[in-house]
Amino acid sequence: MYFAEEPEHIQLLREMLKRFVAEQMPPDQVRQWDREHTFPRDVFSRLASLGVCGLTIDQKFGGQGRDLVAAVAVIEELCRGGAALAGPFIHAAFYGGINISENGSERQKADLLPALARGEMLFAYGLSEPEVGGDLASVSTHAERSPDGQSVRINGFKRWCTGADWADYIYCLVRSGPEEAKYRNLSFVLIDPKSAGIRIHPIEHSNLRYTLSCDVIFEDVEVPIDQVVGGESGWNQGWSMLAGRALDVEKIEITAVTFGIAQAAVEEAWRYAGERRQFGKAIGSHQAVRHDLAEARTRLEACRLMLYRAAWLAQQEQPCSVETSMAKLFVADTAVEIGLVCQRVLGAYGLAEGHDMERHVRDLIGMPIVGGSSNMQKNNIANRLGLPTESEKR
Repeated sequence: MYFAEEPEHIQLLREMLKRFVAEQMPPDQVRQWDREHTFPRDVFSRLASLGVCGLTIDQKFGGQGRDLVAAVAVIEELCRGGAALAGPFIHAAFYGGINISENGSERQKADLLPALARGEMLFAYGLSEPEVGGDLASVSTHAERSPDGQSVRINGFKRWCTGADWADYIYCLVRSGPEEAKYRNLSFVLIDPKSAGIRIHPIEHSNLRYTLSCDVIFEDVEVPIDQVVGGESGWNQGWSMLAGRALDVEKIEITAVTFGIAQAAVEEAWRYAGERRQFGKAIGSHQAVRHDLAEARTRLEACRLMLYRAAWLAQQEQPCSVETSMAKLFVADTAVEIGLVCQRVLGAYGLAEGHDMERHVRDLIGMPIVGGSSNMQKNNIANRLGLPTESEKR
């Protein structure tokens, strides 16, 4: 944990990213990307050329060496300018880089990790379904092996598959055996969204508009057996790939997004309070505004500590499911309060498209839902810390 200065390499990383955001992400352009539900491929390529997508990938595969704390700092700094580039960074470094590093076969690592480290390949998650959100072990999208065992046929329906329309692969959780064996018969499959039998329907949404989310329908989609994550030996091993570190890291990266956006909201409100004058003086000199912003800063610092403690524990490969759930819960819920306070400081300007605050608030309001709801995190914490469950009461 870094209670004093951060390591020099993270300080230098932050300085580099601050310059990049200032030069490559002008506020007017970020607002335009948000309106269009898109991110700029050329600007993302320039970001990737800095090597940041390799922060979750070993050096032997072209990465920088795994450094989750540094990767979280990347998300934070990018989100201070808007989520437009943090989104595709996560699709490369986290959805792709971490999952293939931890779960891929040696062939998959050699084939995919170098491109992911360069930011030239992006993954989308295919986890949720119309009837499945938090209970991922209940997915019904089904995968069946061919009689000769050399291919897999997939049928089903995935929802909230963000980026499926431009990703190189969908990292797709499938039912690979009878539903009765709920946790044992799950697998992950890498599916090219351009494959025959796939239909993609965009879903418009109000937050994190670097892209659209998607419904993805699979009808007799065939992929080679070597696209099962982990290779043939990864068949029916999906739950073990999902239940531990993968979910912990997912909670960390979405919490980093939340924190970065909340920080941007506080910074904008702080500047405005020093510039806006009413009744002959800056509104930041009025006690009500001062107290609101002081409390927002205090809550923001608590969010920082929870986020980076969870990231540090994950980097040290220590058990951290409780800490990541606590961070996700606290930062998501607190950031909504921070955003609304900051919006009130701006008054009517906090609702205007010519300011960033309305986007910050839109983004933050969704965070107690995205990546595992706050109620799911409460259940995780209670279960991990030994509180009785409903089934035990019966």
